[in-house]
Amino acid sequence: MKILVANLGSTSFKYRLISFDGDDATVLAKGGYERVTDYESTLNECLESLSAGGHLSSPSDLDGVGFKTVVADGVSGCLELDDKVLDAMARCNDLAPAHNPPYITGIRQFRKALPGVPLIGLFETAFYQWIPEPAKRYAVPASWYEAGIRRWGFHGASHKFIAERSAEIMDRPDVAGHVRDLYITDQPVREFERPLRVVSLHLGGSSSVTGIHNGVAIGNSMGFSPQSGLPQNNRVGDLDSFAVPLMMRRRGLGVDEIEKALSRESGLLGLSGVSNDLRDIDKAAAEGNANAALAIDYLVHQARHWAGAYLLQMGGVDGIVFTAGIGENRADLRARICAGLGELGVEIDSNLNESVRGSEGLISAAGSRVKVMVIPANEELVVAREARRFIQKNRN
Repeated sequence: MKILVANLGSTSFKYRLISFDGDDATVLAKGGYERVTDYESTLNECLESLSAGGHLSSPSDLDGVGFKTVVADGVSGCLELDDKVLDAMARCNDLAPAHNPPYITGIRQFRKALPGVPLIGLFETAFYQWIPEPAKRYAVPASWYEAGIRRWGFHGASHKFIAERSAEIMDRPDVAGHVRDLYITDQPVREFERPLRVVSLHLGGSSSVTGIHNGVAIGNSMGFSPQSGLPQNNRVGDLDSFAVPLMMRRRGLGVDEIEKALSRESGLLGLSGVSNDLRDIDKAAAEGNANAALAIDYLVHQARHWAGAYLLQMGGVDGIVFTAGIGENRADLRARICAGLGELGVEIDSNLNESVRGSEGLISAAGSRVKVMVIPANEELVVAREARRFIQKNRN
């Protein structure tokens, strides 16, 4: 079975063609684009490159296309992306303005290019369906909760992969197997005689922190929307809700202006005043730009804030994982996030930390009670597995 995974990020596009032989997955082809602004042409280029490379002789070679869909009104899990689901996604365009519109456009483009090929979406919210009730809620009236105002959590495919792979690295095949089957078992939450507690930090253009207990998420720093939690590249992160009506009154801003400011002009861009790209911010900070330095300090501060929250919720931590572009490549930020935690059993080996960039590796010191790891993101594998399961189930 061949599954093409199309991963549309807020500023990036990645694709992988994955072939399954039983449960074994092989990546036949992959590619990626950064700082994408025109997703339609990028999708066309992806299909052309796969044909030119000889990986697909015709569209019928594909058994399905998997998408890492973000959020939809009243919809979660792994589903075929029919008109009903796309309409539910469209109703959340204002909730995820950087994600849903390009995804809907891309999905419709694939539908035209690949008629008859199943298009399957694994929603980022799916990994958080078992979080405790207090972690789902905001302190708002019941009518608001009934209207969908709750903590959803995002980056689910990324954190699910980290839950599985970190368990394998820490010699816990029981937990790893449990994670692998989370979406298909009737009773997914299991207790283990020896618990496994992991804090997963997905740090990139879009960032979040998740606490994972026995392979199951207990919460995510992103809440109702991908705008919350840590500062994103140009999205706000956490903000007191009363800031919005205050700015509307004081500055005469309308709803559209507020939305633009919070979703396009805030985050690392808003703090630094320089760029939404950490590489540009680094350069400015090195040249003495205090606002650029503040943006970096704030990212570290918020990452520690959320990691500490989940450490306390789980009563300790056995593993800390860094993943995604910043997490995998920025040894300096990993060191700063883990600094001063020796009494909590977290000690970094500076040489190991510096040597691991963009690859998997253990960066904790030999005597560290907590294992600190770098694990490259592999959301595409999770999406491909779930798309395959969905297609197999519905063929039978």
